Amino acid sequence: MATEKKNISEEKEAKKKEMILFLSNSEEKEHFLSKGNRKLLSDPLDDNNPITVQVLGICSALAITVQLEPAVVMAIAVVAVMAFSNMIVSMLRNMIPSRIRIIVQLVVVASLVVLVDQVLKAYAYDVSKQLSVFIGLIITNCIVMGRLEAFALGNGVYKSFLDGVGNAAGYGLILVIVAFFRELLGSGKLFGFEVLGHKGATLADSTGLYAFGYENNGLMLLSPMALIVVGLLIWVQRARNRKLIEEN
Repeated sequence: MATEKKNISEEKEAKKKEMILFLSNSEEKEHFLSKGNRKLLSDPLDDNNPITVQVLGICSALAITVQLEPAVVMAIAVVAVMAFSNMIVSMLRNMIPSRIRIIVQLVVVASLVVLVDQVLKAYAYDVSKQLSVFIGLIITNCIVMGRLEAFALGNGVYKSFLDGVGNAAGYGLILVIVAFFRELLGSGKLFGFEVLGHKGATLADSTGLYAFGYENNGLMLLSPMALIVVGLLIWVQRARNRKLIEEN
């Protein structure tokens, strides 16, 4: 009994030490930019992308990709929320009772989302109005909650931070690519600046591609086109990487 109690107390002390150092013994021996840590950052950008492979977070890909600026801001917001929520939940993982872990995760994510929302309202009010309720809906984003449940609760703080940054960056990358094509082909602009030329009342008054009769594709500004663009990205990704094609 005395030996068991001693072992239990030693385990508790080891966990406390781990929480202070933010690194487990295995992580302390592993280089900060080891192959495993680099994969946490790079895999979500390609072979394990949250949108094109896991098919998560589709709603925001539909709603906020009409213009590039709100898509970029949303991507940065999700990176901040996912990185710090993963870190906080990982720090608390040995203290959270299993029965209330979802509630704790929601509280952590909601607090960070409110903080991000207030920063946007203070420094980027116009973009904040464009994003509207979608910043608040980060709280229920299945990518955020999924990584907390699947990774942060079982790994150290540093790895959880990298996992959060990687998955948020993979999510943001698809948002930016979709928004790039939708704004460029739908309105001839990027970040609100005319890049294909100026469309005048007549061909003589137009410049750039519009002078040759080019017309914007208004369909690109409709929500269904976001799904079509995402579908094309999935097709290109699977054509390039056959391992991602599901077998019948």
